[in-house]
Amino acid sequence: MKLADKKCHDGDGVPPLKALRARELLKELGQGWTLNGKGHLERRYTFKDFAQALAFVKEVGAVAEAEGHHPDLYLAWGKCKVEIWSHKVTGLTESDFILAAKAEQKFKPFRAPA
Repeated sequence: MKLADKKCHDGDGVPPLKALRARELLKELGQGWTLNGKGHLERRYTFKDFAQALAFVKEVGAVAEAEGHHPDLYLAWGKCKVEIWSHKVTGLTESDFILAAKAEQKFKPFRAPA
């Protein structure tokens, strides 16, 4: 099952992922996602203008609310940074990667046609 097809869990009783498993899941997310200096998932998206960046933030926000798992979203003109980690475990869980995959799906309509 693809990450984007899974549901986030609340993190209670879930240990942080081991580094090897986090790297495996990072590969599944594809291009653009990194582990930042804090060990959080991070991706920077670019858009043609502020309106598109804001629309993307709203889309990701709606998914986050539905999943009960909330990223930090940084909005600026033509760009958005998404930062995800599980606050309850002070680390990464599979839910972080699931939410990242769902954010990727929301970005697809904003990509320029090939």
